[in-house]
Amino acid sequence: MPNPNLIHIPKATRYQNAALNYYLELTGSPYLHYGYWEPLPDSSTELTLVQLRTAQEAYIAKLLTFIPVGTNTVLDVGCGTGGNATYLLDRGFTVEGLAPDPFQQEKFVSQTNGQAPFHLTKFEDFKRTHSYDLILFSESSQYIAALDLAQGAARLLNGGGYLLLADMLRVDAKYHEGIFSNCHVSNVLHAALVQAGFNLVKSEDISTQVAPTIDLCINNFRTFGLSTIKYIAALVAIAVPPLHALLRWIFNRWIQKLIVEGLEARTIFDRHLCYEIQLWQLSEKDE
Repeated sequence: MPNPNLIHIPKATRYQNAALNYYLELTGSPYLHYGYWEPLPDSSTELTLVQLRTAQEAYIAKLLTFIPVGTNTVLDVGCGTGGNATYLLDRGFTVEGLAPDPFQQEKFVSQTNGQAPFHLTKFEDFKRTHSYDLILFSESSQYIAALDLAQGAARLLNGGGYLLLADMLRVDAKYHEGIFSNCHVSNVLHAALVQAGFNLVKSEDISTQVAPTIDLCINNFRTFGLSTIKYIAALVAIAVPPLHALLRWIFNRWIQKLIVEGLEARTIFDRHLCYEIQLWQLSEKDE
């Protein structure tokens, strides 16, 4: 099994991952995605972790409706801990996972009961032994450059095969710094896929159905996260005043901006991004 090369992860991606990992540890969910809220919650009081798990099940069910009849082999790129792969395995698909993270490998193998091969590598470095009917990018496209994603998928798919992408996309190309700035610019990714020989079969904007998860994350952080930070700060101020002064300086210098931005995540999302499911088909390869 190949060893992944040292990977440079942009700061924006690391911040986003840290927030998602914290959030998902609270849920105990096998899924590493935002979910699909249908029906939409009527008020913030309905935004619960139990509801999130239901939304996450609905999300993979929604993705399943985009998979064309006759699809068998699926490469789940950026497969996380195996939630999506397990769902597809249970419905008769042949699934393989790919990610450059040994921790995810361990969780994936456990979640899928060893029924799905796992490739410990970056997508760009993956050496195929066979082709696939469909490649799935579920909230993983942002980790791969647009041209690498498009050309790599074309290389790995059967002629006429499919690429199923579900992710946040930037509709505002001028938004290039901040919590979601690692997401692809929509028209740039579109152009790269067309250049690589893909045709868009169908797409659906599910921004409205994804947004409640952002609200839930903000609500929970405002309720529990900020109060915890204040409590710890108060204890440190009493016990070790010099340390409190240092931590206060660090907080004001670096952390406060991140927290403010995190609390504005819904506004940023609504203003600069969308969330789309896109099904692309690769043109038949010349014999």
